[in-house]
Amino acid sequence: MGDAVDQIIAAWGEVRPDVDVAPMAVVGRITRLSRVLERDLTEFFKGHGMEFWEFDVLATLRRSGGPEGLTAGALNRAAMVTSGAITNRIDRLAAKDLVVRVPDAVDRRSVRVQLTDKGRALVDEVLPLHMANERRLLGELSAGDSAALANLLRALAESLGDTSLT
Repeated sequence: MGDAVDQIIAAWGEVRPDVDVAPMAVVGRITRLSRVLERDLTEFFKGHGMEFWEFDVLATLRRSGGPEGLTAGALNRAAMVTSGAITNRIDRLAAKDLVVRVPDAVDRRSVRVQLTDKGRALVDEVLPLHMANERRLLGELSAGDSAALANLLRALAESLGDTSLT
């Protein structure tokens, strides 16, 4: 039967048989799967009263912030969004009492973002459910196939320079 990318590759083979579209077998699938996964994850988080990006920021603070939190710049680099977007996200999370801004103890020109108790409790509650949902999404892959795919994707990410959150 094949998937949508097989259909796209076949169509290109009809109209431009002179062009090798083999890279599309990988890049096209990664792109399409990214959209499919994002749609599913958006629905999952909506079911828990939050936006996907909210969990992303809260989870970043939980795993990397420690008690002192992170600067907006560090959050910005981890989330790969503009500085204006991260400011807006922090504002929205602060309005929900999920994060607070506090002056940096070392550099008074800097502000750190910390999880509130409510924010920490929310991320701790949703994380195991999120992992169960991701397991469901990968359910058709064996553990070996999942590990092999993760290794291949890591190699691709490294080759493209995506090796650090900073």
